[in-house]
Amino acid sequence: MNIISATKLTLPVLLLPAALSTSAYAADNEQTMIVSATPQTVSELDSPAAVSVVQGDDIRQAAPRVNLSESLNSVPGLQVQNRQNYAQDLQLSIRGFGSRSTYGVRGIRLYVDGIPATMPDGQGQTSNIDLNSVESIDVLRGPFSALYGNASGGVMNVTTQTGREPATIEASSYYGSFGSWRYGLKATGAMGDGTHAGDVDYTVSSTRFVTHGYRDRSGARKNLANAKLGVRIDDASKLSLIFNSVDIKANDAGGLTESEWHDNPRQSPRAQQYDTRKTIKQTQAGLRYERQMSSQDDFSVMMYAGERETTQYQSIPRAPQLNPTHAGGVIDLTRHYQGIDTRWTHRGELGVPVTFTGGLNYENMSEERKGYENFVMDGTTPVYGEKGNLRRNERNLMWNVDPYLQTAWQLTDKLSLDAGVRYSSVWFDSNDHYITARNGDDSGEASYHKWLPAASLKYAMTEAWNVYAAAGRGFETPTINELSYRADGKTGLNFALKPSTNDTVEIGSKTRIGNGLLTAALFRTDTDNEIVTDTSSGGRTTYKNAGKTRRQGAELSLDQQFAGNWRAKLAWTYLDATYRSEVCDGGCNGNRIPGIARNIGFASLGWIPDQGWYAGADVRYMSDIMANDENSAKAPSYTITGLNTGYKFSYGNWMMDVFGRVDNLFDRHYVGSVIVNEGNNRYYEPAPGRNYGVGLSVAYQFE
Repeated sequence: MNIISATKLTLPVLLLPAALSTSAYAADNEQTMIVSATPQTVSELDSPAAVSVVQGDDIRQAAPRVNLSESLNSVPGLQVQNRQNYAQDLQLSIRGFGSRSTYGVRGIRLYVDGIPATMPDGQGQTSNIDLNSVESIDVLRGPFSALYGNASGGVMNVTTQTGREPATIEASSYYGSFGSWRYGLKATGAMGDGTHAGDVDYTVSSTRFVTHGYRDRSGARKNLANAKLGVRIDDASKLSLIFNSVDIKANDAGGLTESEWHDNPRQSPRAQQYDTRKTIKQTQAGLRYERQMSSQDDFSVMMYAGERETTQYQSIPRAPQLNPTHAGGVIDLTRHYQGIDTRWTHRGELGVPVTFTGGLNYENMSEERKGYENFVMDGTTPVYGEKGNLRRNERNLMWNVDPYLQTAWQLTDKLSLDAGVRYSSVWFDSNDHYITARNGDDSGEASYHKWLPAASLKYAMTEAWNVYAAAGRGFETPTINELSYRADGKTGLNFALKPSTNDTVEIGSKTRIGNGLLTAALFRTDTDNEIVTDTSSGGRTTYKNAGKTRRQGAELSLDQQFAGNWRAKLAWTYLDATYRSEVCDGGCNGNRIPGIARNIGFASLGWIPDQGWYAGADVRYMSDIMANDENSAKAPSYTITGLNTGYKFSYGNWMMDVFGRVDNLFDRHYVGSVIVNEGNNRYYEPAPGRNYGVGLSVAYQFE
């Protein structure tokens, strides 16, 4: 199936609103092209790009509230795979960008309450997102905003709840298979309505999650806290303080070969031998100042700082570490990061209504990275899982300075133009402090610069039906980790690795149908110098540029409420992602890019009243996923089903919600995610069979 076939299939859906618009109604008139790094309303209907908004109440509906993979399957173009490995985070990609990541999130810009969860080099994580207090998650697919920089796939912006009257306290819990449980406590409230000087709002949430894990040696413990305090300084300005902390201790089960997966998907032989594990501690705080300068001008400043400490024990044998240039099997990393984003918005007239948003973004990260042998000797026998001799010691710096401007022009009553540009500059500097006779000085520096334009046209066919066309450029630099190792094993950083750039064009249609929204999009992305996995072995991955790649596809989604309390969600993604040049010795031109499913489908149906019994079912399909560049190994396709039911009721000021759920109802044997180009053919990270869970939340409102 190619883009022409996808066009033939999707074109009727693009035109469907013409037949249905008589029953549709107009949505909010606010227009926005972007997913902003500061809180604001995002209109799915009026944004001239592929934007999806997932509400926090939907995220928490009969769910464990542990992973984003529970609730984002209804977003087309977004591939979320749970590795069942809390040492490596989720595998999350948008339109195939980020699929190569062996840990954390790549190719996507992440924000939580305006604070980047993505470092200046493009490496991000979702571990600090508190689903217990999320207000909404906005997902922009494609490089169609000038307000963010170092990413290719798009933006995910998480906003947590703002406290409101009356004050409420909620306790929640979840108990599931594999010894999993979560406890949460949340308090929200406000003094005043938020419009007068001295008004205060607050949200404080904390959770603790523990699991034995589906696989052997995949247990984890996670403590998470999130707080937001807002103070109205005067009638025109507000100050918000944001705090977040996460503490994770997790075993690392690692990947399996195909035969190991079939023989026993729960085994973890290397983790047992090497005692592989990871600890993460991260604390950050931010301060946001917002001021309405006049009826036409708004000004905001977001400042933040944080620290992240990571220690990881890898499954690397002793023999390779005897090489004097080897960095060892233990990573000891401390990062400090900070930044400031200053933004001004003006609404006025230049013959037609126009809005300008301009700003300057600065981010800085410094890290102390050390490497140690992952063994100590007991006579002539290595004892793994113990920190040994120092093998690496360096200080890395990375920072960026990005000015940007975005405009919105209402050319006619029906036609609008959004355009923007960002100049992204990223600097990297490494200072090597581990220098021996046989391990030379690996210090070095690099800088990357790129203009990033984006533009779109939107035409309102009716009050409830918009069509649009958009084009934009994305930019993705190598991360510090990707620069750290060379595939040839020689000393020195991998400065031959170049940043990748991509150009995307997209057309789409959005319409309101009763109490629902129907969207469709066709897109094509051509990338130069795409950064892909070269080798991955023993927890260590090297990277290279793949020359040219192409992604083209179609996305459909429907979110429909009908017959009172019935709600249906449908999403389908077709993504043809291929190499357009040779990237491997066997000749990979035309091969599928590994880690990316060609087809993803999701459907759910639920009876969801405000009170009383509720129930729902969902089905998720994912086609096969190639595991290596040669396309000689793949994870097979699968379809899994989930069921949930529960009961909500209130008594005076008390509210209670109790539920149960079963996932993978038919006990399907499948791979949850793959490790791309794993050097020992250990590509597969198995997913659990049929599993169960029950949950309870109790809330009290003070009136």
